[in-house]
Amino acid sequence: MRRQSFASTAIALLLSVWYSTTLAAEVISVESAPSQAQSVLGSSVIPYREVTLAAQIPGVVKFLGGDVGASFQSGAVLAQVDEAQLVAKRNAVLAQIQTAQAALQNSEAQYRREIISPRSKDVGAMPGMGLPSLMDNMFTRPMADALMNNYDSDMGRYSDLMASATGVSQARSSLQQAYSQLQEIDAALQNAKSVAPFEGIIMEKLVEVGDTVQPGQPLMRFGFVKYKRLQADVPSGLVSYLKEGMVVPARIDGDLDVVAKVTQIYPVANPERHTVTVKFDLPIDISAAPGMYAEVRLPSSSGDTNRVVIPRSALLTGRSLPSVLVVEDNTSQLRLVRLGTELGDNKVEVVSGLKPGARIINNPPASAVSGWMPTATN
Repeated sequence: MRRQSFASTAIALLLSVWYSTTLAAEVISVESAPSQAQSVLGSSVIPYREVTLAAQIPGVVKFLGGDVGASFQSGAVLAQVDEAQLVAKRNAVLAQIQTAQAALQNSEAQYRREIISPRSKDVGAMPGMGLPSLMDNMFTRPMADALMNNYDSDMGRYSDLMASATGVSQARSSLQQAYSQLQEIDAALQNAKSVAPFEGIIMEKLVEVGDTVQPGQPLMRFGFVKYKRLQADVPSGLVSYLKEGMVVPARIDGDLDVVAKVTQIYPVANPERHTVTVKFDLPIDISAAPGMYAEVRLPSSSGDTNRVVIPRSALLTGRSLPSVLVVEDNTSQLRLVRLGTELGDNKVEVVSGLKPGARIINNPPASAVSGWMPTATN
């Protein structure tokens, strides 16, 4: 008996709630009131600074600094690609440098020898204790220089000096080339490590240890989240009412009301959406995470105009987008609306979707769809 009475009471309560809800629904006319002409735009919370770290060399990821949310100071190593091949190339280049240094020392020694003791005048170059060469230097060559126009012993020495100097120059070039290869490899070794450019946290990991990466492939997103911003795509028609430094109201995650300051207005518009990206600085102590949804209220005119006002109770509940039921020809139609400023007396401004004098259903049930009508209309 008790179970039956409890079930009967519950059914009666549900019927009374449904009956009262149905009777509470009514058709009302949309009102208009003087407006400050504000528009509500969706935006997102973003870090104050954000970078995407990418691989600079090909290889296998052998180290990641931490998981998403881990914080690092400027200069900390966030990721590293295996550099074993680069180390092997560096050792080979070091060997080339040693060989080039030895060749340079030898070339310089040969050049100094040619200056001090020319090969063209070496008296010990012939056998017989140098007597044939001595006779040649004292009699044969001077007479050849005087009597024969096509022979010049000084030119022979000049050629020997140039050959020695050329050997020194080539040895220096080989050494410089080896040093340049070493610098290139050292730069690649530095690029194997991705270093934090500023203090921040890992916002997203795009690879894991063991993944093979190529140059330019993103590794992770890193951001400075101590300060936060809002970023919104503002229609080009509203940008003219914004100025850097002005303060606008905003709402984060549907329930946190804050003020935001316009800090950056992009100088160009998106040619496809005809919008301009605008960034707003948030207060330092704001409790919000990057990626949260936010709304900003922007002025949509320079003077006062009339605005469309409806009760908040006329909005259908449980919908991802604000919508109302518009009554036309004794039936209703579901229509999406764009909301503006919150007003007193539980009313809200409608920026687009309704006109003054239109008829809508107030207090509709959550399950109402197009065609639903209350039991009694005004």
